[in-house]
Amino acid sequence: MIKKILIANRGEIAVRIIRAAKEMSIATVAVYSEADKNAMHVKIADEAVCIGPAKATDSYLNKQAILSAAIITNSDGIHPGYGFLSENPDFVEMVEAHGFTFIGPSSKHIKIMGDKIQAKKTAIELGIPTVPGSDGEVKSLDEAKKIASDFGYPVIIKAAAGGGGRGMRIAFNEKELTENFDLTRSEAEVTFGNPAVYMEKFLQNPKHIEVQILGDQHGNVLHLFERDCSVQRRNQKVIEEALSPALSPEERDYICTVSAKSMQKMGYYSAGTIEYLYEDGKFYFMEMNTRLQVEHPVTEYITGIDLVHEMIRIAQGKQLKQKQEDIKYIGHAIECRINAEDPDTFMPTPGKILQFHPSAGGGVRLDTAIYNSYSIPPYYDSMIAKLIVHGTDRKHCLLRLKRALNELIIEGTKTNIPLHLRLIEEPKFIDGTYTIKWLEQLLSENSNS
Repeated sequence: MIKKILIANRGEIAVRIIRAAKEMSIATVAVYSEADKNAMHVKIADEAVCIGPAKATDSYLNKQAILSAAIITNSDGIHPGYGFLSENPDFVEMVEAHGFTFIGPSSKHIKIMGDKIQAKKTAIELGIPTVPGSDGEVKSLDEAKKIASDFGYPVIIKAAAGGGGRGMRIAFNEKELTENFDLTRSEAEVTFGNPAVYMEKFLQNPKHIEVQILGDQHGNVLHLFERDCSVQRRNQKVIEEALSPALSPEERDYICTVSAKSMQKMGYYSAGTIEYLYEDGKFYFMEMNTRLQVEHPVTEYITGIDLVHEMIRIAQGKQLKQKQEDIKYIGHAIECRINAEDPDTFMPTPGKILQFHPSAGGGVRLDTAIYNSYSIPPYYDSMIAKLIVHGTDRKHCLLRLKRALNELIIEGTKTNIPLHLRLIEEPKFIDGTYTIKWLEQLLSENSNS
């Protein structure tokens, strides 16, 4: 049994995990950088340990400091949240070598899915639909040109070790391929420490659909339906919803069933998300995130399943309580990522919060770590909150979301709340026909008008 969990993260996700642990009568340990000494997760945890300076590489990415904190606090388990070390297989191995329980999947599965070339090969072996492309690493420009001529332009060059929308470039013709191939390899080596790249046919206007998976260590795997994450800017998600307004019941059943069965074949356990591009009625595997997702609350709202509770139970060796036929969805949920940034220029706006009033009422959830007089540090991601709403159907959900956005007060620094209020009034968002290109096209049109 896990009696004390160290949360190797910060911000709203650290607060989220601490709350879940407390609800399970499990003690909690927060780790924090010098910049986060007054952070909410530090205040609400049972214990807190400073692990280094503000810079993430010296604190939240410092494996040795985190393990030292776990040792001196006699922690049993470590939950990585998302980002930072959550998908670092070396960290998982170190955690387990020191006798702690890692609250997440195996290092083996993290390693497989962290290498995008190996992930695609694995997806093909498991029967997951994939985008046409190279069989593996593309090592030369000549090889890249031949592949592009085989399945046609446009193509996308991707870093094998990439993720989170980074490490990729598009080529619409041979000239652009020539310009971008070596550049992508160089950037991949600098950013990810691995110059390997692969190529795929570039889908020009797809949706981004992801399936939530939950598996235990006894061979049981469930899907918790899908999320639509197509509202994106520079490959970063802005709004997510469940279920997708684009899928038919038959398409939903197909892709969710394929995802769950493939992960059962793989022996995957804990929470995980398989991400797809969806265009013209077809799904194409993009990547798998072997961790908790930022947007997990929309799935929790429609299914009633607490994903963090389940991750902890699974890490303790317990079986899933539900069978697939027990999983039902109720209503609709939408999440808006609230960032401390200028809503027009998207420049980060760290600073002191002078007034904070959270949205409330039925079907409204605000996951955040901010409070009145809190100073947002400039060293980390600009997301400061997630506003999640649930309604009886999508129309009701949108009305509730508008009400909740208007109620949310964050003063002292600019946020992207005005952007969200504009987006949810747009016809293509209202009818659910938006794609991954929609937001950037909309912003470009507005800037030119």
